[in-house]
Amino acid sequence: MSTPTGTQPTRPGARQVVAVVVLVPLVAALALWAFAWPAARTAPHDLPLGVAGPATATAQVERQLARHPGAFEVHRYADEAAAREAVEDRTVYGAVVVTAQGPELLTASAAGPVVAQLLQQAMSADGTPPRTVDVVAAPETDPRGAALAASVLPLALGGIAAGAAVSVRGLRGIRAVTALVGASALVGVGAAAIAHSWLGVLTGNWWAEAAVLGLSTLAVSGAVAGLAALVGRAGIAVAGGTLMLFGNPLSGAASAPQMLPEPAGTIGQWLPPGAGTTLLRSVSYFDGAASLGPALTLTWWAAIGLGAVLLGSALKSRTGAAREVVAEREPAPAL
Repeated sequence: MSTPTGTQPTRPGARQVVAVVVLVPLVAALALWAFAWPAARTAPHDLPLGVAGPATATAQVERQLARHPGAFEVHRYADEAAAREAVEDRTVYGAVVVTAQGPELLTASAAGPVVAQLLQQAMSADGTPPRTVDVVAAPETDPRGAALAASVLPLALGGIAAGAAVSVRGLRGIRAVTALVGASALVGVGAAAIAHSWLGVLTGNWWAEAAVLGLSTLAVSGAVAGLAALVGRAGIAVAGGTLMLFGNPLSGAASAPQMLPEPAGTIGQWLPPGAGTTLLRSVSYFDGAASLGPALTLTWWAAIGLGAVLLGSALKSRTGAAREVVAEREPAPAL
């Protein structure tokens, strides 16, 4: 086939150069946006906060909170006991209790040290912080929550690596599911041994924490392997890149989901890293309070991912069988 005079065909090498020149800056800009935007806009957005005491006494506190429009979602409680229970149940991040001696601030640094510090600043009068009681304190080995936040990326990487390994090795069906479940379970046990037994940054039930860490890994690995089973190895890059670019920075691990700009905080809780972090906090520090939502999110990710692995294997087997039937029906070439 001849090429028209005056035109030159585009060489594959040239197309690859253009793809690299365009895609690399695009991915870099997307990563910068995903990581820098939430960090630059960290502030309370409808952060649940309790107010306890008689209505006439709490009016001044509510007026003080109203100076921060859109920052707090106020929940009213009759007394300190009800407010303390709400903090322990993770219904609110803290509560202001009006007493005869003045306002008292209840916090839960285990739910987010950044949030506890922010509440102290917001309720400070003339620069003087109120009397503060840390109802559910962060462990002494991790008072700033840095170790918990740092665990998000390794777990995501472990899940991506497991899903990619299963796909690249060509495992299908039940074998692939068994490999993913087994690898995730071992990651959970190993992570609990490090974070709980060695570092002491987790303080809840050891096996429950290991189960959460394993389920978080399985949700990621299942998504990666499942998409790869349906669309090919490109699914590894798509699923892995999405979870890395959005799941990690939008998880709220360093602060809280309500400290991220919307809809970043909500989206982050729909992804395995965010749901896994929230569930781990509930199980480790709050005796499982408010764990149903994130547990269901992780379970759905894992179930859909593993289902996609089985579906992809079945489709490939059916396609292969169909090709064999067609090949058998084709007449032999004439001699």
